[in-house]
This record gives sequence, structure tokens and C-alpha cells, in this order.
Amino acid sequence: MDNLGSIALAHQKSLKKRVTVALLSVIGIYSFVYLQVDPITPLLTLPNVFLFFGENFFPPNFNGFSSYIALIVQTLLFAVVGTYISAVLSFVFGLLMAESINPIAPLRIAVRFIVSFIRNIPILVWASLLVYIFGIGNMVGLIALILATFGFLTRSYAEEMNNIADSKLEALKATGATPAQLLVHGIIPAFFPSWINWTFFSFEINIRASSILGMVGAGGIGIMIQTNIRLFKYQEAMALIIILVILVLLTEFCVNKLRKWIL
Repeated sequence: MDNLGSIALAHQKSLKKRVTVALLSVIGIYSFVYLQVDPITPLLTLPNVFLFFGENFFPPNFNGFSSYIALIVQTLLFAVVGTYISAVLSFVFGLLMAESINPIAPLRIAVRFIVSFIRNIPILVWASLLVYIFGIGNMVGLIALILATFGFLTRSYAEEMNNIADSKLEALKATGATPAQLLVHGIIPAFFPSWINWTFFSFEINIRASSILGMVGAGGIGIMIQTNIRLFKYQEAMALIIILVILVLLTEFCVNKLRKWIL
């Protein structure tokens, strides 16, 4: 009987895999047909794409590097300030959203709804809306960065807080610890490694996002890349792109070293 049960279970799993593969194949084929996408055409145009980049974007022109320094610093500080503010706000809202910490269900639901609404609006949509409302400026990019990071970090923080073992908090509760003492001596120490990892990860993302925000007029190095492309100054734009890539790589290297040092 055990052998028969094992065979039936294996057959059921195999059937599920075949059905899943068939379903995904049908969805993929339908998507290509509906959108009238010819997969051969992009492959045939690749040589022209590489030729265009080779003729227009290379060699990169770094003659204006001194004028880019302020934009590089601005992009970096956007990420620093945006991550700092978002981390503080997300910690507070994460406490309110975590089921293992906040026993008030209506409040948790309300906070979760607000965070989900903010999180599910892409950062470029936030930036476009804010530029339309307030006009082009650095503050618009910063607010968009804070909103996008806040939604991401709050959910991440709340999930990590929920994973904190109840036994750690129960032991403190048994000693008559106040809610403030539970927070300081129970939640924060257990949550600290996750807080470091998620916050640093968001900072790395925000370096890239800060440059993207400039594409919609929200400041940073991205606005200069967009301007050069519109003015057909492709070699200057390529120089800025290379600088941006180096900035991202250096940030990742420094953040990884700092994370290891702290943890």
C-alpha cells in the first residue's frame, strides 16, 4: 500500500509539472501572437544597434568631468538622505504592521493598506506625478525616492520582525518588562542584523534609482545623461554612464565591506 501511495503521489506531481509547463507555454505563445512580436526581428537588428553605439557613443568624452562632480555628489547624497529618512519611518511603520508586535488588528490593516498602496506605485510614476505637481527640482526626486524606499523597507522590516521568536519576547514579558523595554531589549537586538542588511540593500538600489529619477527631471546625474542624449551629445552621455556604473560598483564594494565590519 505504501508503494502504491508513493507511486500515486509521484504520478500526481508529474502531472502537475506537465500541466504547469503546458499552461506557461500557452500563455507565452498567446502573448507573442497577441502583441504580434516577431522574435527574429530583434536578433536581426542587433548588429545595427551595436554599430550605432560604436559609431556614436564611443569614445566617451570626459572633458567635462569637473562639471559632473557636483551631479555625482548630488546623486550619492540623494541616496543617503532618502535611505536615512525611509529607514526611520519604515521602522516605526514596520512595528505597527508586524502581527507579532502590534495586537491592534484594525491599525495593522490600515497601516498595511497605506504601505501597500505606496509600495505598488513605481518610483518613476511617483517622480512623474511630483514633477507635474511641484515642477522640476531636487526635492521632487528626493520625495519620490523616500516614498518608494519607504514602501519596500516597511514590508521587509515587518516580515523580519514577525520572524523574531516569540520565546525571546515571552521571557522578557515574564519578568514584567514594559513595552518600551521589550522594544529596546528584545525586538531591536534581534532585528538589528536584518535592519542593517535591508537598509544597506536599499541604499544600493537608491544609488541606481537616483540616476533614473533624473530622466524625468528630478535632479541628479540622470538629468545630465538625458540632456546630452536629447542634444545628440552621445559621447558625453556615455562618459556619464560609465561614471555612474563605477559609482554603483564602488558603492556596492564599500557597503559590503561596511556590512561585514558591522555584523
